[in-house]
Amino acid sequence: MRTVRYLLVKEFKQIFRNRSILAMIVVLPVMQLIVMPLAADYEVKNINLIIVDQDRSSKSEDLRTEAISSGYFTLVDYGSDYKSAIQLLDKDKADLILEIPNGFEKRLIKENSAQVLIAVNAINGVKANLGSAYLNNIINRYNEQIKISQSGSETSALIAKLDMVPKNRFNVYMNYRWFMVPGILAILVTMVGGFLTALNIVKEKEIGTIEQINVTPIKRRHFILGKLLPFWILGLFVFSVGMLVSYLVYGIVPSGSLLVLYVYVAIYLLAVLGLGLLVSTYSDTQQQAMFIMFFFMMVFILMGGLFTPIESMPDWAIVVSKFNPMSYFIQVMRMVILKGSSFVHIQSQLFITALFGIVLNFWAIMNYSKRN
Repeated sequence: MRTVRYLLVKEFKQIFRNRSILAMIVVLPVMQLIVMPLAADYEVKNINLIIVDQDRSSKSEDLRTEAISSGYFTLVDYGSDYKSAIQLLDKDKADLILEIPNGFEKRLIKENSAQVLIAVNAINGVKANLGSAYLNNIINRYNEQIKISQSGSETSALIAKLDMVPKNRFNVYMNYRWFMVPGILAILVTMVGGFLTALNIVKEKEIGTIEQINVTPIKRRHFILGKLLPFWILGLFVFSVGMLVSYLVYGIVPSGSLLVLYVYVAIYLLAVLGLGLLVSTYSDTQQQAMFIMFFFMMVFILMGGLFTPIESMPDWAIVVSKFNPMSYFIQVMRMVILKGSSFVHIQSQLFITALFGIVLNFWAIMNYSKRN
């Protein structure tokens, strides 16, 4: 093991001489972990709304007030010309049009029913769906208020009793940052570990030191281990910094054990670093390694379950996500931090991640033996 110790000393000296690597390890993850959760929000606000009020009655005015006071909508225009509203929608100056037809109040009073029209700019499907859902909820709530105000005392009493009391578990206040930050931290740890190791062996090729190493009696597995361990330690350091930032900035305290998290992260880093080393053995230049690793990272991030639930993906994408180690990391982070899960609850993710680590590192060792 003396050979591995010499390799570790060499690698750490190279790392600490390179200021860009130090910035990538410390500064970039901290900045991204602070900025990204503030911008990544599932809640859509400031939806541009046009209200075409052809009735101009007290009821239509109440409905307008309900929509604007919700906080989700920004009133772009309030008039009675539907054609002008459509033109604004076509120019992307509005996201939704709520048309209140003439005779709206009279129908509500005489027939106990009335219709309104919602026209949606569906270029941005997510914004369109959520905006339409928000507006529908507002209209339904307004409809219930009208029913109560027009009903007798007996019916009003009955309606008043039909009240739903939600009880949120694991994320009591529905704080999206508690949901997003663990996933973003998983991405940062993966990116730092994956990119640094992907550039490691190929850098030795570019500067010509790989030939000198190959003529030494260093065994291949010792060489790979010497390349792996420094970044494994740095990966744990990046994770620790991320957990500290999560606590100091967002007040996130894991409900589960830190030991469970660190054991899983230690095994997960072996898988990610193994993938980086494998890419490095196949690449001839650092640029080539960067492009290959960037491809894998894009797939990992988009199909990891951070922004889109895996259960909502097509069947083929669900199958592909089973071969995505980041998806298991994001699951474990949320399970331990939010739910307080223990080793018993994450044993399947732990086993699969360990299998990834064994296969990828063995593949990297074998491929290095063949090509160098």
